Amino acid sequence: MFNSFGNIFRLTSFGESHGKGIGGVIDGFPSGITIDEEFVQQELNRRRPGQSILTTPRKEADKVKILSGVFEGKTTGTPISMVVFNTNQRSGDYSEIAGYYRPGHADYTFDAKYGFRDYRGGGRSSARETIGRVAAGAIALKILDSLGITLHAYAKEIGGIAIDYEKFDLQAARENAFTMPDKEAAAKVEAYATQKIQEGDSIGGIIECVVEGMMPGIGEPVFDKLDASLGKAMLSIGAVKGFEIGSGFEAAKMTGSENNDSFVMKDGKLTKKTNHAGGVLGGMSDGSNIVFRAAVKPTPSISAVQDTVNKDGENIEISIKGRHDPMIVPRAVVVVEAMTALTLVDLIFENMTARLDGICAFYNRSK
Repeated sequence: MFNSFGNIFRLTSFGESHGKGIGGVIDGFPSGITIDEEFVQQELNRRRPGQSILTTPRKEADKVKILSGVFEGKTTGTPISMVVFNTNQRSGDYSEIAGYYRPGHADYTFDAKYGFRDYRGGGRSSARETIGRVAAGAIALKILDSLGITLHAYAKEIGGIAIDYEKFDLQAARENAFTMPDKEAAAKVEAYATQKIQEGDSIGGIIECVVEGMMPGIGEPVFDKLDASLGKAMLSIGAVKGFEIGSGFEAAKMTGSENNDSFVMKDGKLTKKTNHAGGVLGGMSDGSNIVFRAAVKPTPSISAVQDTVNKDGENIEISIKGRHDPMIVPRAVVVVEAMTALTLVDLIFENMTARLDGICAFYNRSK
């Protein structure tokens, strides 16, 4: 099992949902950057369970501990290791599922691959694994901030209820339980989600992410394209089943004259009239906003009766017990931001070797 993400700026994550703890180790982080547990904790708090009736009732403080790589509040250039210890496991809730395969989960595929699985809350395939990603993403955001790059994600749609861009209010996304930048849409989702909870069902949605301030030329022209790397990062999140950037699948319905973004000089700067490309051309950033979306499936753990098969090959009906989110989208928003930050920092670091004049300038040497 390979548990690392990134080439130069690399995260290796560890831990299981019902093990002793979950965390990550970051390699390739520069020295001298101010980091403290409080900042990382702020990001982790955004994905913490048990914050409303519309998330899993599992109560975890998710308190992070930085074990290495930081001295007197600054990074040392050595590996940064962080851990969150689990404190509210109720593994007994999952003992029943050891004998059958839950629809929509990785139970069967883990057995097929390894011949063994940790059935306690999904083990390594649990959404709780994303703690290491969010903690590392918080660290990566520090680098992006130093470069004047900002990003924000939000729920564009939940349960088929989409935001109205004419009512877009990013502050509203930070104030409602659904991270939707449209108060009216959030109210409709609350009513619909409440209904689905009563029915023992769940709902999915779409997360949109916007990156501002990205310099042009980041990404590779062939295999490590910026859009391909973002797609890999998003699809590595357990619940994400689709990815598109810019106009995405809508571009397939356009003509070339409609889809092409015309260039124009404005205030002495090259820019584009439109952004159907989503800020990426030829696998590299073009200096405009990077805009992409990730489709998130409904929570597969539902109490409604489902058909499945047990390990003896018998057809059975099940109703899943335990503590589960009726929707994944709100708590996945910060995970999308974290994976975006990790991807961008890694590609920015890779880009340092693209031009000799850049290397000479870095080392204050002339060609």
